Amino acid sequence: MSRLVATFERLRRTKAPGLVCYVTAGDPDIERSTAVVRAIAETGADVIEIGVPFSDPIADGPVIQRASERALAAGTSLTSVLAMVADLRTTCETPIVLFTYVNPVVRMGTAAFVDAAAKAGVDGVLLLDLPIEEAGEMRAALDSRGLDTIFLISPTTTVDRLRTAASLGRGFLYAISRLGVTGARDAVAGTARPVVEQIRAATDLPVALGFGISRPEHVRETCAYADAAVVGSALVQVIADAAPGDEARAAGALVRWLKS
Repeated sequence: MSRLVATFERLRRTKAPGLVCYVTAGDPDIERSTAVVRAIAETGADVIEIGVPFSDPIADGPVIQRASERALAAGTSLTSVLAMVADLRTTCETPIVLFTYVNPVVRMGTAAFVDAAAKAGVDGVLLLDLPIEEAGEMRAALDSRGLDTIFLISPTTTVDRLRTAASLGRGFLYAISRLGVTGARDAVAGTARPVVEQIRAATDLPVALGFGISRPEHVRETCAYADAAVVGSALVQVIADAAPGDEARAAGALVRWLKS
């Protein structure tokens, strides 16, 4: 049983609200972002999404785009992100999902990437710009090394595409609450619950809902119908605003507040 499956089974069994936390690897540098991940694991993150910085994102809003720019300027690469995960695995058992675009994986080579990710201790992979219809080969490669393939489901995903994602996906499905790019909002989008309900009608896979979640009340509202809430931009902004060397403490404090 993968760490992701075990975590979501625990959340369902205990009826606890799940919290999935996203950070951009290498922001502001590998050493400090490693400390951030350890801090948020210790303060309550149920799943950690680690983003591989990429120069040409299509789903990331300005907060995460700037984080990627800082990480790339610091020399972060897919190779160094995988080394970061391996380092984290010496002390951290929280499930880790790698968020990346296809280009860095293709450049490394699919077989080399899957092998390195498995050896590092990655639990799942979400390729943000990989169409569901073209994901079979990648899913087979990830599955061969016991890695879960995570898919995005949006308010405009058709029933047929949802069923395909559900049949290929493992671990959980990542539902996005609204169209557009990532970014904190004052309220959870009105399209959030219908998206989750559509997923529930098609599959028993756990659902984590993201895009716009930034406060404890958002987590509470979201987890009334989803298995977990995803917090990204709000956490990345706290890291960006922290004094040098204080990033881990600030990130841990936010996660503790969100879990409250």
